[in-house]
Amino acid sequence: MEKHHPDDIAQALDRVAFANQSAFHDGVRAYQKHGYKRGVDDAPVIWEDGATRIRDYGAVEEAKPRSPLGIVVLVPSLVNRGYILDLNKKRSFARFLAKAGYRPLLVDWGYPGEEETHYGLDDYIAGRLVTALQDIADMNGGPVPMIGYCMGGVLTLAATLLDPAQVSRLVLLATPWDFMAAGPTQGRIAAAFAPSLPHMLSIHDSLPVDVLQSLFASLDPFMIGEKFRRFASIPANSAKADDFVALEDWLNDGVPLTRRVAIDCLIGWYVENKPAKGEWQIDGIDINPADISCPTLAVIPENDRIVPPESAQALFASLPEDVRTELHPSAGHIGMMVGSRAEKSTWGPVLDWLAETQ
Repeated sequence: MEKHHPDDIAQALDRVAFANQSAFHDGVRAYQKHGYKRGVDDAPVIWEDGATRIRDYGAVEEAKPRSPLGIVVLVPSLVNRGYILDLNKKRSFARFLAKAGYRPLLVDWGYPGEEETHYGLDDYIAGRLVTALQDIADMNGGPVPMIGYCMGGVLTLAATLLDPAQVSRLVLLATPWDFMAAGPTQGRIAAAFAPSLPHMLSIHDSLPVDVLQSLFASLDPFMIGEKFRRFASIPANSAKADDFVALEDWLNDGVPLTRRVAIDCLIGWYVENKPAKGEWQIDGIDINPADISCPTLAVIPENDRIVPPESAQALFASLPEDVRTELHPSAGHIGMMVGSRAEKSTWGPVLDWLAETQ
């Protein structure tokens, strides 16, 4: 084996580190200077309560007239903006459903305002989501399908158990349940953060977005550098660059969590693992997937680093055998909804399943 002088090795490592840092810097600067803007939402608001709005994608230009297949409700996470389901006109699950003949209604949680300052998950689910669901079912003339993404899937599952008469079918997209199923890493991150949570929330009415983003980044600490180094090599005037900026803008447009929601999720879910232990309640009712009675599709992306497949698989395994179906797209947590193969791997199969179970 050829021997190298330690100084030569150190210099080679320095060159690699400098090249990586330079490419990362170039990618960040290219992102900051890029001219892409998402524009104004063209889906009108048809329901509003506090900061929460519901947008009607049955009224956008791409929608099939009169929405013959009826309403479908889309529920995103509380911690990220709902337009991940309508990133742009090309990468929009909501518009895809509207073009197929559904009337998609997207829940936009908004930023917690004065009314939501003291909200916990009980208020968002038993109060806001179930109330909206009842109004929508009345509008539809009967129960409606609900599709929840990530944390939104957990909210949707709970709302379905609180008022099952309003839900005809349930789709759970990359929905976590057992927060220890993939090993203790996520729990350790939350546990390490937990001691500082009371002090932080004594200063702020909500958990700041920057803190939440740092927690998510810690799940895959090398991802940020890698993606910006790749972006540095993409032509600025390309559709690929537009898509990158659109997604990065969404990632940076996070939503703070109210004090009670932060405790409910970061401690109750990630540290104490209450859902998987059967200890999670909303409005005094046990949230047990085994009690779901409507047809349910669990979409579990194989390459998910945010919601490990084992966590979502535990939810599927807890559902009654006679109502459950599973789908495993070869995609990541975000790519399953907005990636170049999202329509083929996720959107289309979900649409097919809705048609089969109608």
